[in-house]
Amino acid sequence: MFIETERTPNPATRKYLPGKTVMTAGSRDFPNVVAAEGSPLAAALFATGDVDGVFFGRDFVSVSAASHADWNELEPDVLGILLDHFITGAPLFAPGSANGIEVSRDEGFAVEEDPADADIVEQIKELIETRVRPAVAQDGGDIVYRGYRNGRLYLAMQGACSGCPSSAVTLKQGIEGLIKHYVPEVESIEAV
Repeated sequence: MFIETERTPNPATRKYLPGKTVMTAGSRDFPNVVAAEGSPLAAALFATGDVDGVFFGRDFVSVSAASHADWNELEPDVLGILLDHFITGAPLFAPGSANGIEVSRDEGFAVEEDPADADIVEQIKELIETRVRPAVAQDGGDIVYRGYRNGRLYLAMQGACSGCPSSAVTLKQGIEGLIKHYVPEVESIEAV
């Protein structure tokens, strides 16, 4: 088995493509070791002591190194863990845990949306699904819709895009420009 490794715009994060489906639906972010408890793969990556973030996408795993870690030393460990996992066909989530259940993408930040904005919200969500999320996934991350109100669109960056030095520029110049072009009602985008 061969696992392709890609650098991401975030120097602390690498993207690993095992050549098979990782998540059949949605994505999953593990921003810390406690969040990783329900996933043997994420827990094993955190157990190296040099990982401070793991993200599962449809066909990739993004791993973020802790600030003290050296990728030259960490990379062989990460590849070994990923190879063991995918070669053995181990489950992504621990049996009997709630960690495999996909929760609402709107969890964690609530914006009371105006029902009169339903058409605008649908346009925004369609753009995010068809244009923005695939582009962000190329860099080992994800972007999640969190709400729209009074011209403000709220989005959350995950995976390699969370904490990336260029994520603010990507959000403001790239994504905001695209969405404003197609949905002029959007006046600004806020990261949450």
